[in-house]
Amino acid sequence: MTATARRRARICRDRYLSGFGGDLDITVVGHIARDVVLGIDAVPGPRGSTEVRERRELLGGKGANQAVACAQLGASVALLGVVGDDEVGTRLLAQARADRVDVACAVRRPGARTALIVNVVEAGGDWRYFEDLAGADLTAADIENARGTLLAATSVLVQLQQPAARVAATLAHAAGRRVVLDGVPPADDRADLLAAADVLRADAHEGGLITGVELTTVEAATGAARELLREGPSLVALGVDGEGDVVAWSDGEVFLPFSGDPVADTTGAGDAFTAAFTVTLTVTLTRGGSPEEAARAAAAAAGSTVRRLGGRPALGP
Repeated sequence: MTATARRRARICRDRYLSGFGGDLDITVVGHIARDVVLGIDAVPGPRGSTEVRERRELLGGKGANQAVACAQLGASVALLGVVGDDEVGTRLLAQARADRVDVACAVRRPGARTALIVNVVEAGGDWRYFEDLAGADLTAADIENARGTLLAATSVLVQLQQPAARVAATLAHAAGRRVVLDGVPPADDRADLLAAADVLRADAHEGGLITGVELTTVEAATGAARELLREGPSLVALGVDGEGDVVAWSDGEVFLPFSGDPVADTTGAGDAFTAAFTVTLTVTLTRGGSPEEAARAAAAAAGSTVRRLGGRPALGP
């Protein structure tokens, strides 16, 4: 471990051992990336070209998008992710701090380049991702070194594209934290992850991969969610392809249809949904409320995000 890594681990450890458990609302475990968004009229054919009508360069990656959304909604939030030891990584961490996201325990990976996501969005809203995420994943050791920040939070939101997701989820669960999983549990870790989860969120495609059921109707998604509740989570939110979202819990369920408003880019809608759901469960429902209230707040956040290009949220007052 480098001197910098040792210092970060000490900060995170001391934060927890000094009695600050619970000083954070949410810790997000996920990717940090430079996000380049290009708005075009249509993708050209081979050897063709087209004019870029809108260009945005942002702090991105699912983890960063979710953390920024949580902060915009008023939660205190920390982000555990990886950037390279390059200038881009420095800029992204500075932007996260400007967005009121605690990145004291984010990993600066020596010799790695910071992740890049290029999102090309056509006029009709269809998008294509080009991802360079090599070196952007947290390791089990990274999670252990950040134990203090992980366990200082009331809720831990884990992006399941991270190979160390099981380590983060089981550590948080053992400490009595609320565990929110986003995405598809890897087959080898499925049982452990779902047993550790309080909340599971997946879009329609991801939900189909988890359940083996095509989530094209409300009935199919509701049935799939109820099956997943039997595996551990107390709340399950699944997308219904082209229709909306189903949220189910032990004694209730709600379907939240898409609003039908014009859509510029669906990128980031799921991140906004998951973040708002987690914030409402963590902050609002502790003062009374229902899972349906959290579900409706999540759907509103997702609906707001699709009105602009890119995955960066613009939530809150």
